[in-house]
Order: sequence, then C-alpha cells, then structure tokens
Amino acid sequence: MKQKFRSNCPISSALDLIGDKWSLLIIRDMMFSGKKTYSEFSNSNEKIATNILSNRLSMLEELEIINKGKLEGNKKTNIYSLTQKGKELLPIIMEIAQWSDNNLNDHLQDGAKPFVSKFKSDKEEFVQNMYTLFEKREG
Repeated sequence: MKQKFRSNCPISSALDLIGDKWSLLIIRDMMFSGKKTYSEFSNSNEKIATNILSNRLSMLEELEIINKGKLEGNKKTNIYSLTQKGKELLPIIMEIAQWSDNNLNDHLQDGAKPFVSKFKSDKEEFVQNMYTLFEKREG
C-alpha cells in the first residue's frame, strides 16, 4: 500500500499511519494482553465496532505493522502478530502511558500502573523484557 501523507513532518506522517484511537488500542492489546484474534480484539473494554475493527486490522496489515496468519489446527481463524515495525512502537506507547500517568493519574486503570512504574524505573530494561515476551509468544 502506498501511503499518502499530509506533509513531510515526521510527527504528522506517523500520525497519518497510527494516529487514530483504534489502531493504537489494537496494538496495545497485542503488546500487553497478548490478543491475537478478531474475537479477542472485539471483546476489548473499549467496544470497538466490528466494521472499524476489520478496517483497522486490514490497514495495520497493509502498513506492515501487523501480520495475519492462520491459527494452527483451525485454518478458519485468523491470528495477528506484531511485525518488527509494530514492536518498535512499544517505547512510544509507553511514553504516552507515562505521560498519562503523570498528568491523568486519577483516571488510569489499576492494571496499567505496574507497567508504567516499571517503565519509569528503567526504560531500557522494560523494553528489552517486553521484546523477550513478544518472542516467547511467537514461539
């Protein structure tokens, strides 16, 4: 897919690709909850509409942020995994989470706090540990 960008600004270009709420939440669910299937994504707390979910999964696949494959033993079920490009979004997502923790602390769910706390204490170690977790999930 040839992506059209609004400008040559790197921030604007990144937002053209992943700047909508749903794309980042799908990536978040893959990273932190290990979600892989359409059904798992559709059951997220944010209640993404099915047409939007289908659209975002297709878009993220076209942008090579995620891969689509088949579930072993069940060729009808698609599974999604992060590509290297997708995994490289981890530090960015964690910086957003840290900003939220610093500025919207009373609003965060309890499940996010341990991740943010570990990230704040040692960013490099946190990111490396998450990359190791991604590799384990991929088998």
